[in-house]
Amino acid sequence: MGRKFSGFLFNFIAPIYGLFFQLQRQSFGKAVARAEPVLNLARHDSVLDVGCGTGALCSVLREKGLVVTGIDPAVNMLRIARNRPETEGVDFMCGDVLSRLPFGDKTFDFSIASYVAHGMPREDRKRMYREMGRVTRRSVIIHDYNQNRSPPISLVEWLERGDYFRFIRHAETEMRECMADMQTCFSAVQVIPVDKRAHWYVCTPR
Repeated sequence: MGRKFSGFLFNFIAPIYGLFFQLQRQSFGKAVARAEPVLNLARHDSVLDVGCGTGALCSVLREKGLVVTGIDPAVNMLRIARNRPETEGVDFMCGDVLSRLPFGDKTFDFSIASYVAHGMPREDRKRMYREMGRVTRRSVIIHDYNQNRSPPISLVEWLERGDYFRFIRHAETEMRECMADMQTCFSAVQVIPVDKRAHWYVCTPR
């Protein structure tokens, strides 16, 4: 899916997407609870949510006491996010991870991108990994599908023409082997199952 069409699509579907805010909050809340003993969120202060959409994950992380910044290229998604009472205290910004993010090196304790990676071409994913690693001190988290496919998800992803099928086969290897400036993007990758069909790929930036 091209970036221009993707931007148009997500702006167009933002009102529909917003209808699922509470369901997303519940799902993200469960994922965070499952990962928290391993990740130890108590030792983190700040987080960047890349591709934050309508802010459901941001709201969950804010409830954990974190300073949360959400960034997304779709202005209509951000408009909905800013108007949700659950996201009070979250700083929302318009921006694209495939361009240079408006933050200095190692600004955030951790960064997270939820269900963003699988829809990108492989080279764009590598750009995202590198840029998230640049602005992150401790952990880059890719919250995305694992190999446990379901027919409805497979059909939707096939219709969207993303890179879902390649991603779910090679996600961990791809993150371990990502290269930037002749070095691997991450020094370690840990996989945490957070849902029947999703993992947290917790990557340590260099």
